[in-house]
Amino acid sequence: MSKSDENIQILGLRPRPAWAEVWHLWTVFMPRRSITGKLVNGRVWRRHDGRKWIYKQFVEYADSTADGS
Repeated sequence: MSKSDENIQILGLRPRPAWAEVWHLWTVFMPRRSITGKLVNGRVWRRHDGRKWIYKQFVEYADSTADGS
């Protein structure tokens, strides 16, 4: 066991799971505070920072190239 592994074990730290660093689309029914402090609801981006969930407003856009024009 390396020195850094011993320190992690002594401090009780665990590495973050892979999903904790990825933004994923989520539907929120009860308004939540976003990273900018605004209330967001409906479709939002959500990520876990190790302590709490962080939310960002999901903004949809129309892709004009999708219909061939």
